[in-house]
Amino acid sequence: MKNIPQRTCMGCNTKKDKKDLIRIVKNNKNEITIDKTGKQEGRGAYICNSVQCLEKVIKSKRLERSLDIKISEEIYSNLKKIIDGGEFIG
Repeated sequence: MKNIPQRTCMGCNTKKDKKDLIRIVKNNKNEITIDKTGKQEGRGAYICNSVQCLEKVIKSKRLERSLDIKISEEIYSNLKKIIDGGEFIG
C-alpha cells in the first residue's frame, strides 16, 4: 500500500492529504504562485479548500510569515476564486 503524503493547513492547522489542499509556492525568484500541480519548485505552504481557512490565513498573516514575503491582494483574490468556484483540481 502506497503512503499518501500529509500536509498541514495554514488556516485550521489540521493534517490532510496533500492532494486535498491548495499549495502556494514562493520560487527562487521570490514570486508567489498558486501551484495546482503540487510539483512546482520552491517553498510551499498549504491551505484547505475552504473560505474560513483563507480568512484565518489573511487575518493572521500566517502565510506571509511562513513564506517570509508580502503576499499581494491578487494572490488572495485568486485563492478565493479557486475556493468559491471549485476550479482547483487536486
